[in-house]
Parts: sequence; C-alpha cells; structure tokens
Amino acid sequence: MIDYIKGQITELSPTEVILETYGIGYRILISLQTYESLNGRKDSIVYIHHYLREDEELYYGFASKDERELFRLLIGVSGIGASTARMMLSSMSSEEIRTAILAEDINKIKSIKGIGMKSAQRLILELKDKIVKGGGTDSGQLFGSSSNAATEEATTALVMLGFTKANVTKAVNSVLKEKPSASLEEIIKLALKLL
Repeated sequence: MIDYIKGQITELSPTEVILETYGIGYRILISLQTYESLNGRKDSIVYIHHYLREDEELYYGFASKDERELFRLLIGVSGIGASTARMMLSSMSSEEIRTAILAEDINKIKSIKGIGMKSAQRLILELKDKIVKGGGTDSGQLFGSSSNAATEEATTALVMLGFTKANVTKAVNSVLKEKPSASLEEIIKLALKLL
C-alpha cells in the first residue's frame, strides 16, 4: 500500500495535482485545503488514500496525515463516498468539520454541497464518539512533537496487539500526560497497564 508520494509538482489545480517522481507522473485528486498547502511549492509530499473499485482506481492526496485520517473517517459513514468527503474537506477545514460534528451543528454540515439532512444526522451520530476519542486525527498530532515518532510507533504496536485505536489513543495520551519524555518502550509498557 502507498502511504505517500514525494516528488515534483508538475501540474496543480484546485482539484488535482500531478506529482512526478522517478519519471512517473501520478494524478492525485485533492481537496481545496490541500491545494492551498501545495500552492507555490515545487516539490512536496502528498499522503495517499488509494481508492480501488472494480471499475476505477484513484489516488486521493492530502497535504497532512491529519486530513487523510479525517477523510478515512468520513468515507466510513454509510452514504458518504470519496467525492462527498473530498467536497467536505474543500468546503471546511478539518478542524471546522470536527467542531461542527462535536457541536451537532446540523445546519453547518448541511451547508456543504451534497450533504442533506439525513447525511448530516448520520455523520453526527456515527462520528461524534469517534472524534471525541481521537478518531480521524493523526495520532502524532494529539501529542507533543518531541515524541511524535515514538507515539505513532507505540500506537501502531498496541493496535496490532488487538486493542482498539480509541482505547490505545486514550491510554497513550494518559501516559504522555504523566511522562511527556517517555521512550517508545516506556509508552508501550505503561499503556499496557492501562489497557
């Protein structure tokens, strides 16, 4: 699976970017948020969500892991496809979407093209608890930048052990509040005691 593509921006529009790496040009669909981040750059890293169906194969790209995580959370809601999720991320920032869902602001969510009353209610119903527990957020952004790599590795390791991402995020967050400079091993050991 492709996590990101790093290369030279050869074409950029508000809806897509062509990223050339090692002589191959990748056509990647992007949101307006990502366009604003990439605009004016010559080279960039774009985080990828590989969308594969029987009749099509597309790459959705994001300037940050945080935006990609929210996109994946949005497309997990029944009735919200990849195009609608991209439209949402083009209409509002990731933080505005999270805030609207947490505040149960149906009118703000409905203001996005393609989202009606039922879709807005479903988004709030299915995502509110996940967002409260840290879902749809890059786990590295929840904690201080000094321990980003250790935090991500610890979270991944604990999820691989069979714990849910929500519980792992909560436990790792508690560990880092108590001991912000904890090493990878310490984070995992202390989090295991809390799980």
